[in-house]
Amino acid sequence: MNLWFRLLVLFVTSLFRPRMHARSDVSRLRLRVLPNDIDGNVHMTNGRYWTIFDLGRLDMVLRTGLAKVAMRAKWAPIVGSGAIQFRRELKPFHAFDLETRLIGWSGTRLIVEQRIFTGSDRTLTARGLLLIGFYDRGNRAFVKAETVLQAIGVVDTTSPPLGEAANALLATDAALKSEIDDWTALR
Repeated sequence: MNLWFRLLVLFVTSLFRPRMHARSDVSRLRLRVLPNDIDGNVHMTNGRYWTIFDLGRLDMVLRTGLAKVAMRAKWAPIVGSGAIQFRRELKPFHAFDLETRLIGWSGTRLIVEQRIFTGSDRTLTARGLLLIGFYDRGNRAFVKAETVLQAIGVVDTTSPPLGEAANALLATDAALKSEIDDWTALR
């Protein structure tokens, strides 16, 4: 995270925004493309989308109460895998809306969808899916998604049905892990 000013604003404003319910609510942040977000093509650089997505996930974690729970339990939030599709470019000083929501979970993975919209017609600019886990430093293991959700008061911890893209990301994550394990064994 290298967006220090935006991060500070997020921490302060999250204190005054309503609490989110993990299963049903969507985090919405209104942001603007700043000069340090652009690349040589004079649009927001692809790598900046991932950093902007951090802000949306942090807003969700703060407003669901998960940040307090994670700090007390010494759980570290970790992005395991992600995929993004870029649909439109974002030019300097262009305003955009970042939406972040939990769409499901499997095992120790929470699946988060993040979307960027622009304009009054809400044109989709980018969509990302990320697999998030909470690593328990004391037990040296990832925490089951159901345990994470119960810790913030979610009663029904049955995941909603996952879409094709979410299932494909889970499969890709498993394949990458398998190949890393194979590669490590060869060393």
